[in-house]
Amino acid sequence: MTQPWSPRRAEGKIAVVTAAANGIGRASAIRIARNGAAVVVAIDIAPELEEACAEIRAAGAEAVAVELDVTQEDAVRKTFSEIERRFGRIDILVNCVGGGARERSSEFYESESQTWRLVIDRSLVSAMLCTRQVVPGMRERRQGKIVNVSSTVWLSPSPKMVDYAAAKSALLGFTRALAIELAPFHVNVNVVSPGVTNTKGLDRIPPEIKAKNISEVPMKMMGEPEDIGNAISFLASDDARFITGQHLAVNGGRGFV
Repeated sequence: MTQPWSPRRAEGKIAVVTAAANGIGRASAIRIARNGAAVVVAIDIAPELEEACAEIRAAGAEAVAVELDVTQEDAVRKTFSEIERRFGRIDILVNCVGGGARERSSEFYESESQTWRLVIDRSLVSAMLCTRQVVPGMRERRQGKIVNVSSTVWLSPSPKMVDYAAAKSALLGFTRALAIELAPFHVNVNVVSPGVTNTKGLDRIPPEIKAKNISEVPMKMMGEPEDIGNAISFLASDDARFITGQHLAVNGGRGFV
């Protein structure tokens, strides 16, 4: 018999959220804490990390700040081993790290392979490295939730984002294939694709481009980090126990898959 619905369906869980200092990662970490997580390990390299941890604690969970570049394999392996040694397990992993080439972006015919590798490391390899560390324990315990954060850029591509679209679409393939591997062990793996969202990344976009992007959203608005965090926290909760290998676009109706 299934348990009745509860607003605290992450009760007692140990969660790790990457890119947790700001934006979607921060909103996700706070919401998971409100869902009853015992510990939220917030990983980032941004200076706002401690401030984010204060909000996580206010939401009801123990917060641990970890400064880590999740594109560095040896550092990821060591850090995740230390987290599991300290808390005994990792129940939830949210891979929020990503990002395009920013000032190095260009149309593909002018692009350089070093730039592609940077983008792919940030948006795909980082998730694979972190996930690789939690999968053995989740398989052994026959439970766990992994949520990857993609982007609707691959659904509605823009010029100068070929590498980013490639990396984020690859994240969907990674998610779905891993979900099939881990389904017999009752480990859920899903992916959320945010649309236009009010994060710091939008500050680097010219106002006319931002306005154009919003005009193309059927709801004629941008999302807030909390809108994405709500979807992520649901997929990371026990309410999503029979959902795996799925893609959820949180984008106001802009593009479907």
